[in-house]
Amino acid sequence: MPRAGLSREVVVALAVELVAGSWTGPAGLSLSAVAARAGVATPSLYKHVGSLAELRAEVALVGVRELTRACTAAALGRQGEDALRALARAVRGFAAERPGLYAAAQVDAATGSTRELAAAAGDLVGVFTAVLHGFGVPPERHVDAVRSVRAAVHGFAVLEAQGGFQLPDDVDGSLETLLDVLAAGLRSLGP
Repeated sequence: MPRAGLSREVVVALAVELVAGSWTGPAGLSLSAVAARAGVATPSLYKHVGSLAELRAEVALVGVRELTRACTAAALGRQGEDALRALARAVRGFAAERPGLYAAAQVDAATGSTRELAAAAGDLVGVFTAVLHGFGVPPERHVDAVRSVRAAVHGFAVLEAQGGFQLPDDVDGSLETLLDVLAAGLRSLGP
């Protein structure tokens, strides 16, 4: 008999709580830690999730969806460079505030570990692709452009969050410089 109040949704929420603040993301998640947080024995979780891999996929899904919401809200109603800057700041902020969920959100949109996760990751890529429209990037260059923007913004966010920018220079100014370079590069891909 499942513990009263314990459900799949509750187990996933407990896992998200455990993961959200740590850069280890779902890789650092264990069923025993979730069980301890829930106040149950580890085998009790199997009534709600089939495996640790399944729970990690659920946490990744939450991360992708939350990151997509943050990016969509930031870029909505904006275009071109303004949208790019808003998107990058949203990614940076999400990575700083919820590093474990940000780490969990780094999912291959083409494969994902479940169809639902792959679809959610595709939605996130779609937000990045929509931002490219303001730069006139032709469809045949979308993959290159999305990869370039994601790699640059992701690299910046991860380096910053993990203490990689120790020089006294203004980190916000460095981000703006990166975005100037990205915007110029995106414009060069257009007609």
